[in-house]
Amino acid sequence: MPTIRGALRSVVMSPALAEVTFAKRGFPAEPSAATEKLEAVPQSVICGFEWGIEARTQWEVERRLSMVDPELRGFAYEGATMAYTILDTMGRGHRTRDLLLGPGRPHIFLAYIGMGFAMARLPRPVWKKVLPDLTGVEFHPTMSWLVVDGYGFDRAYFDTKRWVTAQHTPAPYPWDGSPDYFLRAVDQGIGRALWFICGANVPGVVAAVGRFASHRHPDLWSGVGLAAAFAGGAGADGLAALRREAGEHWTELALGSVFAIKARTYSGFLPDHTELAGSALADLSAQAAVELADSTKPDDEHGGVPAYEVWRQNIRARLAAR
Repeated sequence: MPTIRGALRSVVMSPALAEVTFAKRGFPAEPSAATEKLEAVPQSVICGFEWGIEARTQWEVERRLSMVDPELRGFAYEGATMAYTILDTMGRGHRTRDLLLGPGRPHIFLAYIGMGFAMARLPRPVWKKVLPDLTGVEFHPTMSWLVVDGYGFDRAYFDTKRWVTAQHTPAPYPWDGSPDYFLRAVDQGIGRALWFICGANVPGVVAAVGRFASHRHPDLWSGVGLAAAFAGGAGADGLAALRREAGEHWTELALGSVFAIKARTYSGFLPDHTELAGSALADLSAQAAVELADSTKPDDEHGGVPAYEVWRQNIRARLAAR
């Protein structure tokens, strides 16, 4: 008889590694070293997801994750968190909480995104069960908006015609009590996805952002900056061009790189490409970017604005002042 986990895996339909390659997805990016590097990201997520669904114990999942290359380990945790979120939501477990109170804690930023991937495969009525109680964990619940970001990324990556070409706008959802901000956080995820969809090709990314309504550009640029810094794919010249093309939205782009450096540093591994992006997009060393993020973190929301967005505004203001 099939196991519950096996049935869930079948229902969720985790794609094969080949299914997330740019050629298979039909993305316009030409094969290159950059696309090969970027394709390893969703492939790492799939590995983590399958381990989370199939492994009998959390120890086994953690052990497998520990053997992933440090640069990609956070993405594998992203996939494992996605799996655990689906299992917990459908079975009232606490696997996600246990993982993130343990070895997954340094990867909390990407773990939130993994919860968003799970949301994309769960009906809206159960979304309220997605976020576990992580009381005492740094950045919780402020950064839980990355769950919504993850949802937007997933939809843009796997349903590109609807969410990117047709620029579909989902119905608002009262995440953290702020249904209006939900749409902005979705756009931040779509912006991240555009970096992947275009294979880190700067002219392609710029054109893709430009095709969206102008009021969506700031959040899209923020997502582009986060992806460019966290996942990489562009050298110094490409990043410089990206900053120029962002124009008036360069602080949004730079904001994304600051959060990427903060997340990478918090996980204990800072790739060279992330440090390079901080310098190119925000004129900041990695240490300066972390100090900027730490010194601007708010204690709570302000005037009904989510604390997450208050933090983003604080960073943008500090970048503009520089």
